[in-house]
Order: sequence, then C-alpha cells, then structure tokens
Amino acid sequence: MYGNMNNMMKQIQKMQKQMAKMQEELQQRTLEATSGGGMVRVEVNGKKELVNLEIDPAAVDPDDLEMLQDMIIAAVNEGLRKVDEALMAEMKKITGGINLPPGLL
Repeated sequence: MYGNMNNMMKQIQKMQKQMAKMQEELQQRTLEATSGGGMVRVEVNGKKELVNLEIDPAAVDPDDLEMLQDMIIAAVNEGLRKVDEALMAEMKKITGGINLPPGLL
C-alpha cells in the first residue's frame, strides 16, 4: 500500500516539474488574435500581457469610437482565451487528460 502511494507521489512530483517547465515555456510564447476582420490585431504573451496592438487606420472613425473600442476589447479577450487554450492543451499532454484538482500541481 505504501509503495503504491510512494509511486503516486513520485508521479505527481514529476508532473509538477513538467508543469513548471511548460508554464515557463508558455510565458515566452506570443499568440495573435484579430477582430473586425483583421482591422485590430493584438499579440499577448503567456503571462497574459498585451505586448503589441495594431489598428488599421480604416478602423478609426471619430464618429464611432465605440466600435473601435469594442474591436480592441474583442481582440484582447480572444488573445487571452488563446493563452488559456494553449495552457490547457499543454496540461492535458502532461497529465494524460486526467483532471487533477487545481491546487495539486
């Protein structure tokens, strides 16, 4: 019984190390998202920081700033969602698809 528990703890420790390495690697990556048919383009990093924002001049209508603001928000949110998706995909690789309690790893 104790040997089995010991083995499980070793597996968890191995997964923790793999998760730490994966999170470090993900923080170095940038992901791109667009909105408004590509009129607004953002890049976010794995730390969920906005690192680049490009706005097509055609998207700037002084009489409709609300639309531009909505496009920026949509692009940033899409970029952040992509970071979450990348994190979940990498976690599944490490855990073999097993859902572990959030605080375990």
